[in-house]
Amino acid sequence: MNTEIRRILEAVRDGELSVDDALLKVKKEPYTELGYAKIDNHRKIRQGAAEVIYGAGKTAEQIIGIVKGIRENSSDPVLITRLEAEKAGQVMKAVDISYFDAARIGLLGEIPKPDGIGTIVVATGGTSDIPVAEEAALTAEVYGNQVIRLYDVGVAGLHRLLSHTDEIMSAGVIIAIAGMEGALASVIGGMADCPVIAVPTSVGYGASFGGISALLSMLNSCASGVSVVNIDNGFGAGYLASMINHEVRRK
Repeated sequence: MNTEIRRILEAVRDGELSVDDALLKVKKEPYTELGYAKIDNHRKIRQGAAEVIYGAGKTAEQIIGIVKGIRENSSDPVLITRLEAEKAGQVMKAVDISYFDAARIGLLGEIPKPDGIGTIVVATGGTSDIPVAEEAALTAEVYGNQVIRLYDVGVAGLHRLLSHTDEIMSAGVIIAIAGMEGALASVIGGMADCPVIAVPTSVGYGASFGGISALLSMLNSCASGVSVVNIDNGFGAGYLASMINHEVRRK
């Protein structure tokens, strides 16, 4: 059963919410029309997580309008991905967001206490992969997960990764982020007994083809239990890892 619907029904059962108020929550308009955007008010009811704003390509004024529209219907944190620093500065003048420069993420609200069933490990091949890793890590934290960061543990110095064997083997989900040839995901996949989400990055020299080389390597991983998201898609990896890390609570 959907988590948000369950919470509404449990609140009615426990006397914390009237039947009429519960009905109102379910009957809210499915979306809010802004002209330039349609805010999906039922996203959390359907999927368990509210709509996320993709900041690239939107003006600061559009982002401000969408943030305010979401806030009118929900008190949950509002996540803005791919938000450049200059645009973030304009948004911050109108709404009280926090800005995480490395991840290019804006956040209205607080990061909640972790309620996932395990720990999500976010590992990168190199320091240059950190922007994608921070996008993944912060996304996972916003959705209520404990995150351990292991940065610059690529296969060019395998001892760096092996010094974190305990964290890898005790993780609930691992996000392996690498450019170049993308070998990190296969190495971690061969060590861990949990799902590994591989994220190819666009880091690398000419023949890496903007991340395509790492993408193909990860898709062809010989390690079992490795799945792959799109190039530089830290948000997608963090969101998927959170879904896996909360799976028991959905039943």
